[in-house]
Amino acid sequence: MIAALLGGGVIGGGWAARFLLNGVDVRLYDPDPGAPRKIDDILGNARRALRRLTLAPLPAEGRLTLVATPEAAAEGAAFVQESAPERTDLKCALLAAASRAACPDVVFASSTSGLLPSHLCGDMEHPERLVVGHPFNPVYLLPLVEVCGRDAAAERAADVYRALGMRPLRVRREIDGFVADRLLEALWREALWLVADDVATVEEIDDAIRYGAGLRWAAMGTFLTYRIAGGDRGMRHFIEQFGPALQWPWSHLTDVPALTEELVDRIVAQSDAQAAGRSVRELERLRDDCLVSTLQALRTHGVGAGAVLAGYERALFEAAPAPEAGDGPLRVLDARVLPEWVDYNGHAHESRYLQLFGDAADALFRHLGIDAAYLAGGGSYYTVETHLSLLRETRAEDRVKVTVQVLGADDRRLHAFHWLRSATDDALLATAEQMYVHVDTAAGRGSAAREPVLGNVRALAAAHAALPRPERAGRAIVTPS
Repeated sequence: MIAALLGGGVIGGGWAARFLLNGVDVRLYDPDPGAPRKIDDILGNARRALRRLTLAPLPAEGRLTLVATPEAAAEGAAFVQESAPERTDLKCALLAAASRAACPDVVFASSTSGLLPSHLCGDMEHPERLVVGHPFNPVYLLPLVEVCGRDAAAERAADVYRALGMRPLRVRREIDGFVADRLLEALWREALWLVADDVATVEEIDDAIRYGAGLRWAAMGTFLTYRIAGGDRGMRHFIEQFGPALQWPWSHLTDVPALTEELVDRIVAQSDAQAAGRSVRELERLRDDCLVSTLQALRTHGVGAGAVLAGYERALFEAAPAPEAGDGPLRVLDARVLPEWVDYNGHAHESRYLQLFGDAADALFRHLGIDAAYLAGGGSYYTVETHLSLLRETRAEDRVKVTVQVLGADDRRLHAFHWLRSATDDALLATAEQMYVHVDTAAGRGSAAREPVLGNVRALAAAHAALPRPERAGRAIVTPS
């Protein structure tokens, strides 16, 4: 699949990262001479964030090609995403030019945050295929994308976004600002008034969100939060209790403060103080790290964006190629030592060795037939014992590989031995001997493996029984006398 991107700014670059890191080739048009540098910066942030977000095996990164015209981007593409500045004339011209080069059935999506699709498609060939696909920054991490347009095209666009690990929200009819930005605009307007009236600084307003409602919104949003506030009687009681407050003159509603030079200067000065000298790149990385932690925390509860992440990871594991059996131990993993794995000693932290062996175990399980359907049916293997031997240091950017030999198995247990070696000179770096137990995940207890996994386990154990027993297998930790 080739995705055509029209525009490579903050949003267009985020789309490039989202597509490329999901293995999709991208052709991108942006006349800005600085676009390649900007996209490279965003890609660097995205690679860093996704490595922290998930242990699932990402596909091989797609190829990015910068082209000189919108027609060159769209020709032969399977999907077109426009992310030009919010100018109707500019967007219309880009979409029209690209539509003349694209196949008639290719869906076009605009990243516009407020312009209606019916106002953007007038000059396009086959205008019925244009939808709004409005993402949120950073596009490579936040799963929400608002989709607005005719049903057939909107559903096809939603399928593309789901395959990228996103959560499409269908906007049922055209409306200025769609759903999310209308809510955000109301909050932004009132925040400006609070600064203009010298009630709070920009940092105090941000604190009011990030220490309070923002934490709740990540899991539940406004309506479910207020339902809880209504107690046992739910939303009806909440409205009865707090509905009259809507008549009180708390907010300025649609009244907007004049953005005078004085007010703008005040906001800029307070924002500079809040940033405390940190660059935009530093703030982006801090934002990404916090989002990764929040998404992972929500994943443990299967809630909101965490549930989207869990589904995306399951799809990645399902799509990862299973290792192929040979005459010797099974090669299950090829990896790179990431810079953030390196500790104060200058080499990979010991926990990262265990992570590599854990990833190798997942690859072994895929080889044995544990796929999404098997996991959904309540079957899996859990690690119950590990003996880890660290033999040599690994440093940032080292290429490594893991092979595994099954030492024994029965209906419930699987005994395996792993070697971690340098992919450059085959030097032995570490070993891990592990025992896995098959578990009925619904019941929360050990159980016999089911077919076809059990048959595959027996076949691999029989094949590996003819191999020499690893020298370090069965070692115990003892103090020399």
